[in-house]
Amino acid sequence: MPTTRITYDDLPGRVRSAIEEVTGPVASAVSATEGFNSAVAARLSTPTGERFCKALPADHRQVWTQRREAAIAPHLKDVAPEVRAHLEVDGWDVLLFEALDGYHADYRPGSPDLPAVATLLETIAALPRPPVDLRDMRQRLRDYVEDSADLRHFAGSTLVHTDLNNANVIVGDGRAWIVDWGWASCGAAWLDPAYWVLWLVAAGHDPAAAEQQASAVPAWHVAPPEAITTFACAQANLWNEIAAAKTEDPWTARLAGAAKQWAALRAV
Repeated sequence: MPTTRITYDDLPGRVRSAIEEVTGPVASAVSATEGFNSAVAARLSTPTGERFCKALPADHRQVWTQRREAAIAPHLKDVAPEVRAHLEVDGWDVLLFEALDGYHADYRPGSPDLPAVATLLETIAALPRPPVDLRDMRQRLRDYVEDSADLRHFAGSTLVHTDLNNANVIVGDGRAWIVDWGWASCGAAWLDPAYWVLWLVAAGHDPAAAEQQASAVPAWHVAPPEAITTFACAQANLWNEIAAAKTEDPWTARLAGAAKQWAALRAV
């Protein structure tokens, strides 16, 4: 099964025909340059408008993330692009979205995009939990805390995205959207701002300055200091594990280094 990106034109003919029954003839297809969770990730120009296509083989080990995204998408008004179709054809699972016009958020210090991202996270935290089966954050982080009793800090019923990679955040017209909801979970409302801290540090912020940025999101202030410390240490443990398995990957090393920096600040 594909583990690297292929083009839209590489999809089987029956799959492309099913897509074009929804969109009309595809005049052009431009593959995304960021992220490789989907075998196909391409912007399609069609008579019905610009669409974004994601596709995975139906037997791919991560196809559950795409199906979860399809289930959640109708409940993400004002924070994510509208889903137009979810197709299962000829051994492929396909999602079609409205395409967003914008660019990947810039998380670097001084970026004008930071307020829009904070507003986005505030909006997400206020969304009703969708009627979808979601993983619990206590389950997801249970292997990365020193004391299982500390998992109580992550409990909650808020919908959380959990992947604040700037490539998932699209900025345009003074506002931000977030895509790739496959790892969405339920947990404490402050978790998405906390995940943002990690990515801010990876983008060049001092950990204390990154926390100051996160404090623009009201949900951040709900977290007791010990909860944030527990989370920062859990992220350091998680990314250290990932980095140990991907020793030649500079992207992973950057995230592991950021997590270590943040955990060190919280341990003082």
